[in-house]
Amino acid sequence: MKKDILLPTDFSDNAWSAFVYALKLYGQIECKFYILHSTQMKLSTMSNISNKLMEVVSQNAIKELKEIEGMAKTVSANANHEFEIILSSNDLKDAIESTIHKYQIDLVVMGTTGATGAKEFFYGSNTVRIIKKIKSCPVLIVPDEFDFVEPKQIAFPTDYSRVYDYKELNPLRDLADLYNSKIMPVCILSKEKLNGIQEFNMMKLESHLRNYNTSFHFMPNYAQKSIEINDFIEIAEINILAMVNYKHSFIEYIIKEPVIKKIGFHPLIPFLVIPA
Repeated sequence: MKKDILLPTDFSDNAWSAFVYALKLYGQIECKFYILHSTQMKLSTMSNISNKLMEVVSQNAIKELKEIEGMAKTVSANANHEFEIILSSNDLKDAIESTIHKYQIDLVVMGTTGATGAKEFFYGSNTVRIIKKIKSCPVLIVPDEFDFVEPKQIAFPTDYSRVYDYKELNPLRDLADLYNSKIMPVCILSKEKLNGIQEFNMMKLESHLRNYNTSFHFMPNYAQKSIEINDFIEIAEINILAMVNYKHSFIEYIIKEPVIKKIGFHPLIPFLVIPA
């Protein structure tokens, strides 16, 4: 299976760290990596922009993109890895979205802090905006300086409040296929047991994952969901966290601006956000 992977970069160490993780995650797979930079991030901080200045910014960005491409070829040991650099003058969100559609991107991989480096946020404001905006492609968010380990165990938090469509779980199954990973759905119980709708939705999820190594887990409701999910990650030695971003989902809740600073949700492992 060939994969087309998009890697947005602001030329930070954080972005490079995410890039290296992607190269290693897909180390055995035929891939084309698209390295994308938006010049609008730099230009938006400048006033009285002349055409000459815009040209200089673009030329410098192309040079840096080529340097990253060269570094990537050094890191990658897979002869079936291809690279293409893309420079866009569009807003980062729009640049990502247009690239996804133009090149039929399978996955966006990016660092946690983005250009702002805003550690007080759930993730950097760029990352939050992209999670909100991108509805056509899964996004894998990689913590800064995260060392690659084979993702043998993938946590999939759910409250079984909705039925999952078979197709929308493709990114989860694709990820599990890479390393024959175990998928571990975990439900934080708000009551002693599931109601009828939740039981039905759980049965559907079991059916969708029947050809995969799975184990279903339940946790008592003893704290904020963010704390409980992080506890489960630690207890079960989880390597990747995956969630579907649907209306009224936990992801939607934690990326609402007033909540971001309070929620304290800082997973120390890569986080796959799957669009509904």
